[in-house]
Amino acid sequence: MTPQTSPTSQTSPSSPSSPTSSSPQSAAGPRGRVTRVVTTRPRLLLLLILLLTAGAVVVGGGVAERMSSGGSQIPGSESSYATAELERRWPASQPNLLLLVSPRDGSRDVDDPAVASAARDLARRLADEKAVLGVVSYWQSEDTALRARDGGEALITARIKGDEDAVDDALEALEPHYRGARGAVDVRLGGPAAVRHASQEVIADDLVRAEVIALPVTLVLLVVVFGSAVAAALPLLVGIVSVLGTNAVLRVITEFTDVSVYAQNLTTALGLGLAIDYALFLVRRHREELAVGRDPRDAVAVTLRTAGRTVLYSALTVAVCLASMLVFEQYFLRSLAYAGIAVVLISAAASLIALPAALVLLGHRVNALRLPVGRRGGNPGAGWARLARLVMRRAPLFAVGTVAVLLALGLPFKDVRFGTADDRQLPSSTEARVVQEELRNEFPGSPGSALAVLVEGKPDTEALAEYSGEVSRLSHVVQVAGPAGRFVDGKRVADAPPAVGHVSVLHSAESASPQSVSLVKKIRAVPASFETSVTGPAAVLADTQHGTAERLPWALAVIAVTTLILVFLLTGSVLLPLLTVVVNGLSLTAMFGAVVWVFQDGHLSGPLGFTPTGDIETALPVLMFCVAFGLSMDYGVFLVSRIKEEYEIGGDHRDAVVLGIRRTGGLITAAALILAVVMVAIGTSRVTNIKMLGLGVGLAVLMDAMVVRALLVPAVLRLTGRATWWAPAALRRLQRRVGLEEEARTTYPDIPTRTERPVSGRT
Repeated sequence: MTPQTSPTSQTSPSSPSSPTSSSPQSAAGPRGRVTRVVTTRPRLLLLLILLLTAGAVVVGGGVAERMSSGGSQIPGSESSYATAELERRWPASQPNLLLLVSPRDGSRDVDDPAVASAARDLARRLADEKAVLGVVSYWQSEDTALRARDGGEALITARIKGDEDAVDDALEALEPHYRGARGAVDVRLGGPAAVRHASQEVIADDLVRAEVIALPVTLVLLVVVFGSAVAAALPLLVGIVSVLGTNAVLRVITEFTDVSVYAQNLTTALGLGLAIDYALFLVRRHREELAVGRDPRDAVAVTLRTAGRTVLYSALTVAVCLASMLVFEQYFLRSLAYAGIAVVLISAAASLIALPAALVLLGHRVNALRLPVGRRGGNPGAGWARLARLVMRRAPLFAVGTVAVLLALGLPFKDVRFGTADDRQLPSSTEARVVQEELRNEFPGSPGSALAVLVEGKPDTEALAEYSGEVSRLSHVVQVAGPAGRFVDGKRVADAPPAVGHVSVLHSAESASPQSVSLVKKIRAVPASFETSVTGPAAVLADTQHGTAERLPWALAVIAVTTLILVFLLTGSVLLPLLTVVVNGLSLTAMFGAVVWVFQDGHLSGPLGFTPTGDIETALPVLMFCVAFGLSMDYGVFLVSRIKEEYEIGGDHRDAVVLGIRRTGGLITAAALILAVVMVAIGTSRVTNIKMLGLGVGLAVLMDAMVVRALLVPAVLRLTGRATWWAPAALRRLQRRVGLEEEARTTYPDIPTRTERPVSGRT
């Protein structure tokens, strides 16, 4: 039996009266108006876009210098409150700059008179700096916690005042005067301020290198895909416009709120990746329309009304996935949401406005500068069609087998341990990291990771002494210092230093370890007759874990509900949105398994060049999920949109699945490969979290395009059959009113139609 065909599928595409060859002016509504402007005023549009891009270059210049590397604290948490109060009352109580001082003569120790004299002079000069307060040195306080166990090094601690930008500026001014040889001593700079500053410098340098790697490789891949230098250059130009535009948006946002330094890496990756994806999809469709004899303006109009609709839905879906990070309170995630939403919308706008205008002006010259690479002749998509038929003939086997493999790849994630980023994110030769390594290995507790207890309620000395002694008995506590004195193992060993206005807890546990988080909980549980609030790196981590876990269900709900709605509006199906969410979730299992197996457990740490810490930063899996799920939806929308189009033309479910995969399989794979190249280029960063983000998302993209879309999706759709497209009549009417209906596609001469050869092989 011959599958049913609609009238539009039997109408000649070259006929002027064909519904599918309607003029650009025939479309109604917002899309019709956009189409008319693009096709009738292309030169004006491109001139405006050129001017806007030039303005974006000016506005976005130096945006990296305005970004911050913090943002992990939960506003309103106990640690956040204590940090703010300590900063207000005793700003010197939390040192952010550490000077590691060692004798230039290796035969001396830090107690040598010449060394001590040089160190005291250094501390006095540092205390006279306007940007610095709370200078404390081993030679002044005689605190053994500030002296290395072997006596070969000692510390000067200080606080650079102001916000992160002010701290960075002050540190740059101080470095030349305090680093290196200073009389009888050598000085190296460490502490949170130095680690943050080094991170920003490394990330900025790595981003330039990633762009240098990604752009030429991407251009080569596009040339291979299109076989034309002109067609290949268009997606790359759209990607560059989107990155420049988003940098300008981020620069404006930094005037109103903090933006994480990670946002620029996300901007580059998504800006190039998504813009190239969208442009690739649109250029491919435009060339198909030209191939059936359409006028370039009509070809652009049809492209916008078909592929343009898909790009619009895809952009909305990806933007919603990234917008879900606004649910979280840390500005690290919120700023990445700002960057993600901006780059997705700008990428879509550039693809739907600038690119079509360029296509109108180029006309058939879009195929110019043919190169002896890429696919020439043959039967495009035949291999994908054969694969789809094979999968659908063995649908249960492929469905169960693929799901089992994906779940197995995700098994390592069950042992995930969450922590926070520290200096080990940096290259091992970075001075700030070297200093922190010395503190961990040679000192009895690190001042940079100490916990601080804010005491309120005006307790008497006896109550404070009892509380401090109790805290000092806890495991991993080295000493407790406060207004009641200094305590070790429950005993007072020294009177209170005159500058202490809070309780400081020096401990031996790693600041980002489960032991340190457990210690925070134990300190908070110590009974006291006054109010206490605990802060410090481990306390921030504990509150971050709690706050993230509390908000995560809401973020997942936002993603799930909006995805279901958008896919329903795209397809008119009730079942397909549910399948899309589940399948997309499965596509991420390999990424999360690899994150734990590689970055937490340290496998491949040598070849990849990073130091495993035994945990994963708490917020990073959330970011990776939102980004990877959004990109997976990007490809999912491309595929289901084309399958739906084929189904509406022919009415045969299996034929529609095969033809949809046939016509998008190569395109999605090419887009995924290009995006993976961009993500891997980002993954060459020397900062571990950036490396994890780039390589993890790159793996997820490849798994989604080459395994999930090629094997799992056709198998599942074969099992669901025609029920895939069912929806109650009321919902169907709603979808037709609200959804953007796509224009029916004509047949193309390079791909056999149903009337030429039934896809299913049935007669």
